Amino acid sequence: MSASGGATPTAQRSDQPEAEQDARAQARVERRQALARTLNTSPVYMFGVLLCIFVAFTVVNATAFTSVANVQNITLSAAPYLVMAVATTYLMIASGLDLSIGSVLVFANVIEAKVMGAVGGDGTAPVLIGLVAGIGVGAGWGLFNGICVTKLRVPALITTLGTLGAVLGAADLITAGNDIRTVPMSLVNFGADSFLGVSYIVWVAIVVTVVFGLILHLTRFGRHTYIVGSNIEAARRAGINVDRHLLKLYALSGASAGLAGFLALAQFASTTISGHSTDVITVITGVVLGGTSLFGGYGWMVGTVIGILIPITLNNGLIIANVQPFWQQVATGFILIAAVYLDQLKRRSRERA
Repeated sequence: MSASGGATPTAQRSDQPEAEQDARAQARVERRQALARTLNTSPVYMFGVLLCIFVAFTVVNATAFTSVANVQNITLSAAPYLVMAVATTYLMIASGLDLSIGSVLVFANVIEAKVMGAVGGDGTAPVLIGLVAGIGVGAGWGLFNGICVTKLRVPALITTLGTLGAVLGAADLITAGNDIRTVPMSLVNFGADSFLGVSYIVWVAIVVTVVFGLILHLTRFGRHTYIVGSNIEAARRAGINVDRHLLKLYALSGASAGLAGFLALAQFASTTISGHSTDVITVITGVVLGGTSLFGGYGWMVGTVIGILIPITLNNGLIIANVQPFWQQVATGFILIAAVYLDQLKRRSRERA
């Protein structure tokens, strides 16, 4: 007989299968719930939208749209936007905003070309010096924006709207409004060469996205970015120096525009002073489409990648379909409005939950 109050070995063996079945059932429920949460996110929805756009233009002109050359053209066009969108994702998660990135890109573009010309030669050295100069002046403009927002308490919308015009005007003053068309041959080769069939320009964008995506999601700096955007007062009480953190993010935004300017210079072998008036719309549209909230606290880097590809692919498809280029701006503008509306709906849903 078993000891008083104890369970028999037979009873223990019969309980074990039931416990294992319950554990497996609970695991299956948790996996289904995790899958449902994943499928109910903006990146997944936007990936579906991107597929629909791709299918639609494939039907219109499959030969041109799905060609290897055109796919390469799409990724090449998206690269500078993606670099800026990575930093914009950080900034918007922290409830910040930078409308000046397109103008900073142009200014950095000009400074890079000027510095390369002043150094002279066609080697690697003038290209690297120009790159450092461009990223430096971009970060400088970003810091200026950050100081105005954090120290002078000027709203980000007004600050960056002001620098949008001021920076572009400064670029025009330096060049008298004329593009600089002489750049080192090594830069031209960098823009034309590829690795594994992918342009070096695209590889730069991929590396930037992966590195800063990991920083955002796996490091303390990334966690602080989410906390600042979710509740700024809670961030201060948690010991986060909010002003310093925002200064870093605005500097990052400017530096990313400087790098994007370098990529554009490598792509076109010329400054493109008048070619970036709608860059900020494209970048913000892509970031919001990817699931980053305009109100801060939410965002995914993978969503930003998908979101940026939507307006770029749409514009590319409209060109192949022989649609007037003016309609591209119309479409991008309405997509931005729709993206912000959806963001507001998601925010209200989260607040009710």
